[in-house]
Amino acid sequence: MHPSYLGVFLTFARNSLIRDMTFRTNFLIEVVSSMSWMIMNLGFYTLVYQFTPDIEGWGKYEFFVFIATTMFVNSLVQAFFMPNAQELSELVRTGGLDFALLKPIDTQFLVSLRRVNWSSLGNFFVALVLLVYALPRIENFQLFWWQILLYPFYVLMGVLILYSIMITLAATSIWLGRNQSLYDFWFYITNFSRYPMEIYRGSYGEPLRNAFTFVIPILVVINVPAKILAKPFNSQGGGMAADWRFLALFTLFATAASLIFSRWIFKKALGSYRSASS
Repeated sequence: MHPSYLGVFLTFARNSLIRDMTFRTNFLIEVVSSMSWMIMNLGFYTLVYQFTPDIEGWGKYEFFVFIATTMFVNSLVQAFFMPNAQELSELVRTGGLDFALLKPIDTQFLVSLRRVNWSSLGNFFVALVLLVYALPRIENFQLFWWQILLYPFYVLMGVLILYSIMITLAATSIWLGRNQSLYDFWFYITNFSRYPMEIYRGSYGEPLRNAFTFVIPILVVINVPAKILAKPFNSQGGGMAADWRFLALFTLFATAASLIFSRWIFKKALGSYRSASS
């Protein structure tokens, strides 16, 4: 009988919540520490904006929307995918991947979603509060129905792109065994997504901007949804500027391509896997 993937995921999520609630103090400490870190970062940018009206065209409250978008995407990735990707090399080393392969369910689904880190979702609610605070304070801000629809859609696209990169790098542990060097590289390249792409200019910035937009599509993860919500119009107010319409369309292609490529890499890695008992 074909498994219900939604039912399996909900079971994983419920079991993870029960496990977290078994150690409630630890859960609360993780939530508070994660939220405190993000609030301190917000305080830093608030301090910066006391000395400058904007950062490459992003005003204070527009940039707060950018930060909120970053928190939305990262909290979802950290809650649903990161704890599982981090454990993939351990599954290979201990033979736990053998049991995953025997289950009557897709192996990539199983190793990607078997644990949910509920404490990471604390930043999701901080981001929601920050978004509600910042949007009405943007000069001449108007909220249209298409922004309400496109913003969460492109946040989801950003989550899928980051997941694709993460699982691609994590799958290398199947080839390399205990070695996680390539997976750790994920933390370095995703740092580029935390800043507006307008800062990448000049003889050094342009190559980075192109590489992390069209080769490894990190820059579209945050910039596209944040721009759609905070800075959607061109100077004539006639709709989304042409370059951002192109990037919005490119993000759809990048998401599909990233998912297909990560699936191919994962399948190739599984094809090379040798049981720990062999």
